[in-house]
Amino acid sequence: MPETYADVLIGRQDEIGRLDTLLQAARKGRGGALVLRGEPGIGKSALLRYLDEAATGFLVMRASGAEFEMELPFATLHQLLAPVTGRLKALPAPHRAALEIAFGLDTGTPDPFLVGVASLGLLVETVQERPLLCVVDDAQWLDQASAKALAFLARRISAESIALVFAAREPSRLPELDELPGHSLRRLGESEARALLTAAIRAPLDERVRDRILAEARGNPLALVELPRTAGLAGMAGGFAQPDSVPGVIEQSFRSRLELLPPSARLLVTVAAADPIGDPGLLWRAAELLGIDAAAAAHSVPLVEFGTRIRFSHPLARSAAYRAAAPEERRRAHEALAAVTDPVADPDRRAWHRAQACAGPDEQVAAELEASATRAQERGGLAAAAAFLERSAALTTSPVQRAERVLAAVQAKLSVGDFDTAADLLTAVPTDDPRQAARADLLRGRLSFVRRRGDEGPTAYLLRAAARLAATDPAWSRDCYLDAIEMGLLLGGLDDVVEAARTASPSGEPVSGATAVLTGLISLVGDGHPAAGEILRPIVGDADDEVWSTRPSLGFMLACELWNFDALHGIATRAVTAGRESGSFHALPIALAMQATATVHAGDFGAAMELISEEEAIADATGAAPLVYPRLHLAALRGRRTEAVELFASVDHRMSLSVQWATAVLSNGLADYPAALKAAQQAVEYGAVGTAGLALPELVEAAMRCGESKVAAAALTSLQERTQAGRHAWGLGVEAYARALVTEDESAYQEAIGLLDDSRLVVYRARAHLLYGEWLRRQGRRRDARSVLRAAHESLSDLGLEGFAERAAGELRATGEQARSRTSKASDQLTMQEVHIARLVADGATSKEVAAKLFLSPRTVDAHLRNIFRKLQLTSRRQLRDLPDIR
Repeated sequence: MPETYADVLIGRQDEIGRLDTLLQAARKGRGGALVLRGEPGIGKSALLRYLDEAATGFLVMRASGAEFEMELPFATLHQLLAPVTGRLKALPAPHRAALEIAFGLDTGTPDPFLVGVASLGLLVETVQERPLLCVVDDAQWLDQASAKALAFLARRISAESIALVFAAREPSRLPELDELPGHSLRRLGESEARALLTAAIRAPLDERVRDRILAEARGNPLALVELPRTAGLAGMAGGFAQPDSVPGVIEQSFRSRLELLPPSARLLVTVAAADPIGDPGLLWRAAELLGIDAAAAAHSVPLVEFGTRIRFSHPLARSAAYRAAAPEERRRAHEALAAVTDPVADPDRRAWHRAQACAGPDEQVAAELEASATRAQERGGLAAAAAFLERSAALTTSPVQRAERVLAAVQAKLSVGDFDTAADLLTAVPTDDPRQAARADLLRGRLSFVRRRGDEGPTAYLLRAAARLAATDPAWSRDCYLDAIEMGLLLGGLDDVVEAARTASPSGEPVSGATAVLTGLISLVGDGHPAAGEILRPIVGDADDEVWSTRPSLGFMLACELWNFDALHGIATRAVTAGRESGSFHALPIALAMQATATVHAGDFGAAMELISEEEAIADATGAAPLVYPRLHLAALRGRRTEAVELFASVDHRMSLSVQWATAVLSNGLADYPAALKAAQQAVEYGAVGTAGLALPELVEAAMRCGESKVAAAALTSLQERTQAGRHAWGLGVEAYARALVTEDESAYQEAIGLLDDSRLVVYRARAHLLYGEWLRRQGRRRDARSVLRAAHESLSDLGLEGFAERAAGELRATGEQARSRTSKASDQLTMQEVHIARLVADGATSKEVAAKLFLSPRTVDAHLRNIFRKLQLTSRRQLRDLPDIR
């Protein structure tokens, strides 16, 4: 392949320095990643070639994204790891299976959590012998499944001798790359451009020609080299029409060279450009089918290297070759490639080539693409499935079948976050079928929700779908109304949604499941808690009802609203089990956050931190934002003012209601009752299901301490409506101590303590003891107060409710007794993730097992363990297992 002067790295000393530093750190076991970004021709590939030469002693593994492989899941990841897949046997069986399925070596659905972990494990096995450099060129064309896996790897190699470098065009369409350390390559300055041009063109140049080249190239290194080839130096002197862009200059240069080729050689280049995998065997068979003398044609072709893999000199050379071909030539190329692609070993690539060869609708090819979409989904390639379905719909002749495939494509596009394409596809669903029209409305509602923009709000689309289905499918119609109400709870406008839902057709069967929830929510908004409680109490109390398997968040909110702790805990636990079984990146983090919140209220802060850490590990692995509300609940009850206030200040404004509730709890614990009163009033006034109810006892307590007895009495009435509707010990016990605060009825305090005599309600029993002890002291009954306050202080201290414990200590001192000092727990000195690792190791997990659970490398786990041992002054895992307050 002819050498280009893009290899002359003039003006790239900063970039060379960064790459050298990356390699030096990797040699010392401090791995890292870097994304080189820039326009085509700016020098990214040249820097990668420098990196290859500089990586002495490294095992270098390479992959390139391919524009035509973006539809195939895990294509680039497979390409990168292909040299080391012989080590798959060294991985744990679940990890090995995940990669084999992802790479098409086995059938099934890959666990998305395990693909990234397994890839990391494969690299860790490899790097034990020597440092590893992974280079990914043309990363802007990564398939989405590979992008997620590689971004995961990039975030998890800090303790390994691994360097991972990407080169991507700017701007990138992949948010996964945007989250990684990056460097944008600037255009060359005038002096640097002159130096490169001098090195590229050794013949003497007229100054006018030189200036013209410099002006046209605008500091792009490859353009500086290719411009003279586009029109020749004479043309440069005379001045020619300026191309639309620098990539246009470069691509035109490549085209001009290809135009000189004979027809057979041009067709061979077109076939090479149309084949994204660069398999020479495939190319030669396709060439033979087309009647091309491949050996003769290949000898005269510029810009392409015909070796063990077919490579173009530059990505724009491939693009130029493909675009320069006439449509009929491109179709012939794809048709030949489809014919020589194995239909058993590679059916998806064969279907894709057949689709590109179609000049018009073709139902057989459309069906093949639909089958490819199904296989892609099974392998975790939602982006691939969306692309296959979109093309399948375009080739479908039947309007009804086309609408089905378009709707399926939209569903897949939404799942991968391609909202603009989803919106465009939804405009092309002309259908008179009420079910298809309803599905389209449901998808428009989902799109409106995720984009937070549009002429109509999400609930309007859901209500329209429900109305369409009322006559033909009343059960589905009621489900749509329930979805609209659930969305109304999140976005507001609930009254209007409920008014529309009142028209839902009755089921004609005993009220149960989703119908019961719908009926109960309509009653809750229209008739209040007493009437709604009769309908909702049985269904909310049954955490195993199937309705909560599809709507766990709604069940969790209603369990809070009715103060039913068994339901709260049960729905969350079931959701976690389902999330783990499904491997859903969306469902499991939500479920873990719910279970962590329930566990906080049960007083097991260590277990709650473990769950929060796992949810945050998933968020970090997937590049998502962690769910903050379990942290808010934990901070509020722990009562560490500085930590809590910092957390509250960092939270997005959309969590303001949860922050107000947390501020009220924190402030009550610290005896800052005016602040608690203000925050609790703000949380209650909005009336959000779940949050407002939890804030009511905080409002009662703060209002009574501030002398606002009327405010407290009104809050108590609202609280009683909820707790009586739920009739669970949690709510009844909290209502009893709130009632005691307002009425000063001693028996109500005692009733509360009795009702809360359950190990999972220990936080609220301890608070009941504190309130009762405070009341006794204020009544002058110091001896009685001491025993109650002592029990409160011991329980609150043991649980870790530091604010409330200090409040109890102050009350004890007022009775003449000194509270015992709180013994510091081992977990107090550790971060959330360190607590999680310590608990796992204390339960006997190995470093590899912990690494798999937290998406880390074993070396990273060992580094965390060293920190844990240092903080706790331990020397072994056995000592960690012997610490009772870790487990």
